Amino acid sequence: MVELVCPSCFTVNRVPNERLDQQPKCGKCGVPLQQGLPVNLDTAQFDRFINRNGLPVLVDFWADWCGPCKMMAPAFKQSAAEMASKVSFAKVETEAEQSLAARYNIRSIPTLVLFRQGKEVGRMSGALDANGITRWLGTQGV
Repeated sequence: MVELVCPSCFTVNRVPNERLDQQPKCGKCGVPLQQGLPVNLDTAQFDRFINRNGLPVLVDFWADWCGPCKMMAPAFKQSAAEMASKVSFAKVETEAEQSLAARYNIRSIPTLVLFRQGKEVGRMSGALDANGITRWLGTQGV
């Protein structure tokens, strides 16, 4: 069994491993648990989403004014769709969530941070294309 946090209501759902490729839905709100889209997180939702997800979570720390962040956004979205059964993707807007940016010592953006069971296990700063994101995740054991 794997715990997945619903991207809509943030309820924790238990899903059998063999059902991860079958579009499981939230038991509370019925939304697909793995939509293949990055989830926008704020401070209130962040810890639950990072700590309770059984899959690794890749977080893009970004800002609206950042050109490289905007250039990388479609690639991040593409990677989220391609790797939905292996990794959960999330985005944190650093201007709106300054406490999270400070907590994780985000010094430049975009910065990708990979979490497993709530712990940071990898970090990459700078914009990547979709292949670069996939390759980097591969070097992190995903």
